[in-house]
Amino acid sequence: MKLPIHTALAALLLTACSREAAPPPKVEAATPAAAAPADEIVLDQRMQREGRIRAAAVISRSVPEFVQANGRLTVNETRTWHVGAITDGRVMRAPVLAGDRVKKDQVLAGLHSHDIHEARAEYRRAAQELNRLKTVLSYSLKQRDRMKRLFELKAASLEQVEHAETEFKNTQSAVTNAETEVERTKVHLVEYLEVSLEGHTDSTGDAEHDDDLIPVKSPADGILLERKVTTGSVVKGGDEMFIVSDQSSLWMIAAIAEEHVGKLRAGMAVKVKVQAYPDLTFPGRIARFGDQLDSETRTLPARVELVNAGGRLKPEMYATAEIAIGAGARAILIPQDAVQQVNGQPVVFVRKAPDRFEARVIEPGRLIDGLQEVARGLVSGEEIAVEGSYVLKSQLLKGSLGE
Repeated sequence: MKLPIHTALAALLLTACSREAAPPPKVEAATPAAAAPADEIVLDQRMQREGRIRAAAVISRSVPEFVQANGRLTVNETRTWHVGAITDGRVMRAPVLAGDRVKKDQVLAGLHSHDIHEARAEYRRAAQELNRLKTVLSYSLKQRDRMKRLFELKAASLEQVEHAETEFKNTQSAVTNAETEVERTKVHLVEYLEVSLEGHTDSTGDAEHDDDLIPVKSPADGILLERKVTTGSVVKGGDEMFIVSDQSSLWMIAAIAEEHVGKLRAGMAVKVKVQAYPDLTFPGRIARFGDQLDSETRTLPARVELVNAGGRLKPEMYATAEIAIGAGARAILIPQDAVQQVNGQPVVFVRKAPDRFEARVIEPGRLIDGLQEVARGLVSGEEIAVEGSYVLKSQLLKGSLGE
């Protein structure tokens, strides 16, 4: 018996539907472990030991209050000498240059002057006069003794004896004066002009021997800051020729703001920093304050004396002075090594779990006794990496590159 075609098709569709495979059982995908945020680093304890990472809790402490003042460095005027010409003359030698280190009594220049010849002539005249008067004194002594003998023999009067005695005493006084004049002219040559008593002239008649030049000497050890003459320069007595400064001690002229003047006093300790050495501080003390405020800047100049044993500091450097005026507010201080620069920002690594550190941007404050003040970004009690922070920085940058 044949089925109608439409009945057969219906049966075939039902059979196909009954044979359709049941859908496969639903399998849930495994949930992956939560990935660490981009600003966190995961290191197990073994890796932390190998990286020598040590964490410690930050604490707040009372920090001194500072007054800051800008200024510039200058020479110590008590250790700076302006060397001038003691008489008119011409510079025949000037062997030193600005910047040279000179020693006390080192010859800076040789000066030819007519004063040398005049002083030597005066000395010779005084010496000749002394010799003449000594001869006269010897004769006066003999005359006095002769008159005394004649008076005893009744061959001379008392008046003659007294006259001979007066002549002898007058000659003695003249000899004493002549000796004083000889000593004066000698001192002028030897100690003031610092030349020999007798001149030296070579076979050509050119009087340029060292004995015929007035030496211009350095008054102390130091640096030759300025040389204002050259060979051939003509100078007058009192003209400045050289400036020598002992730069083991310098001054800073600091501009103290008017509102801080009442908080400071002479003798206070000062820490000075300069741009040339940003990581160094130089100790000093306030020596004195000026007597008048600057009408435009409303600041009072203060002189700070600095020890410059290493010679790093130079006159005319710009400087900043920090003067502690007592205990101030509490602040968080951390080791400088705990701070790393990441993308141009100061970052510390805060421990969030035994194996997790968070890279956190902070706002640094002042450097106080070798520690970094944190103005913003940390709170007391948080634990940060105080050692090995560069290892955490390396892991942070490695993770960024991997992403």
